[in-house]
Amino acid sequence: MTPRRAAHKHGRIMRALGFILVSVLLAAAIPAAAGQRITVFAAASLSDVMQRIGTAFEAEHDSTVRFSFAASSTLARQIEAGAPADIYASANTAWMGYLRDRDLIIADSLAVPVRNSLALVGNRQRFGRSKTLEQALGALHPGERLVIGDPAHVPAGIYARQALAAMDLWDGQQQRLAFASDVRAALALVARGEAPLGLTYLTDVQVGGPEVILLQVLPPDLHDRIEYPFGIVSGHDNADTRAFMAFLWSDAARQAFLNAGFSPATPND
Repeated sequence: MTPRRAAHKHGRIMRALGFILVSVLLAAAIPAAAGQRITVFAAASLSDVMQRIGTAFEAEHDSTVRFSFAASSTLARQIEAGAPADIYASANTAWMGYLRDRDLIIADSLAVPVRNSLALVGNRQRFGRSKTLEQALGALHPGERLVIGDPAHVPAGIYARQALAAMDLWDGQQQRLAFASDVRAALALVARGEAPLGLTYLTDVQVGGPEVILLQVLPPDLHDRIEYPFGIVSGHDNADTRAFMAFLWSDAARQAFLNAGFSPATPND
């Protein structure tokens, strides 16, 4: 082999080695491709428990889960406007029905894994022990308010209005009501002492902090059954979203719901 040909061959070998080295360095610098990312739009009252369930799901699947929490109505309107949600979880059946009727939810994906209760909560500095709703309203000082979710669109507020109406308190207590953008906003007002009373979900009491006290769990016959329908958004039906929906019935998810104070359902309920 002539010196010229040997040099040419050596150059080709070095270029090949250089290409391999660059490829190895790039592979080391770039993380392995992540699995499917699942975006869940969920009612504000689900925020704590769903993050725990999302973490448990990720531990068993090659997928990442991210959440957007707000009032069910707000999220439904965002999905209607084209927001990139894969799964929607509502705090009532009405807003799920709103999307389903517009063919924005995969009908056969619908499931109701959990239920909740309506609770009267108070600021601990104003109310130190259990009271009924009538007693608590009677103890309000001039200018103080019972805060509820806006009954025009917030599920917790809709349930609250139903309960107050069933007790013949809605019409006579209008001047003592304040409306919040979602149930967690109502809870925050009570926790900060900006409102002495609130009607929230029972599960919210756990996350309200030391200044929030449970005064009464309202009888369930005063309002519609509080249940949380989940469904896959149209155009997002795939193996990953189906796996997440199935995971809602797992032992891990059931225990998370129980720990958070929800009432888990069964697939046949």
